[in-house]
Amino acid sequence: MPFTVVRFNLVDPRATPGSLSERYRAALAMAAYADEHGVDTVQTEEHHGVENNWLPSPFAFAGAVFGATRRIAVTISAIIGPLHDPLRLAEDIAVLDLLSGGRLVTVAGIGYRPEEYEERGVDWGRRGKLQDLLLETLLTAWTGEPFTYQGRTVRVTPRPFTRPHPLLLVGGSSRAAARRAARLGLPFFPSAHLPDLETYYRERCAEYGTEGWTMMPAEETPLLHLSEDPDRTWAEHGEHFLHEARTYASWQSKDIRSAVRSTATTVAELRAEGVYRVVTPEECAGLGLESLVLHPLCGGMPVEEGWRSVRLFCDDVLPRLKA
Repeated sequence: MPFTVVRFNLVDPRATPGSLSERYRAALAMAAYADEHGVDTVQTEEHHGVENNWLPSPFAFAGAVFGATRRIAVTISAIIGPLHDPLRLAEDIAVLDLLSGGRLVTVAGIGYRPEEYEERGVDWGRRGKLQDLLLETLLTAWTGEPFTYQGRTVRVTPRPFTRPHPLLLVGGSSRAAARRAARLGLPFFPSAHLPDLETYYRERCAEYGTEGWTMMPAEETPLLHLSEDPDRTWAEHGEHFLHEARTYASWQSKDIRSAVRSTATTVAELRAEGVYRVVTPEECAGLGLESLVLHPLCGGMPVEEGWRSVRLFCDDVLPRLKA
């Protein structure tokens, strides 16, 4: 049985406040539907100041999902760690961990858009040191004991539900990120399928005397949309997949390694590339992938089309996988 994911970033380049509110509420309803049908996790993420309304507040969204569900996890992959106040983040994660009974998974990366740092008044050149401070503070804060933080004594309460602490992974595609995770004894979340970097992480764990594990994307992890007629879906809605692909491409450089990486400039090129795939339920059940990532509201996809994808996945694909 593959690991199953429903991803939401709530992008809509043509949104009005009213239509975006509808999209957010639809995403919660879809998360509840996925929860009822046994999907493993909702995945969301963080970006700021994006013209197409990319979700900037993943923890607020996670809290709403937890209130609408009973068993599904929420994986935030990833937060931009240096943009967060460490003490406030420790409190927010602790509260969500208590609220959900331990269903929150947080991946902390450092991001790759200098403009997000500039907008928040955070020094891009200090992002590594700020990430170290954040992670070290979180781990200390969640003990519930007083500690020294920037020259003053502080204490974070309440303690989280999960012991020894909420699930926290270090994300990234660099050796610095792997070293950071190993030094702190935290799991490592490479941003792409990078076996050499996983090996490096394990070597550093041995060097530091820590124990860790990796949650690495498979070599092939396409973003999926379910349709009984893929040709129709590509013809009518391919622009939405292309919008997200082009947005990602505009942010990436040769030094950024990501599981979602497209060079397509047209819908036809995107379809041929295979990073975004529209498949029938039968095709989806036969993909043989380690994980299935459904992206029902991709790039401003109409809500009703997103619902068709979710229902086909939950009602037609999951029973085949469990049979």
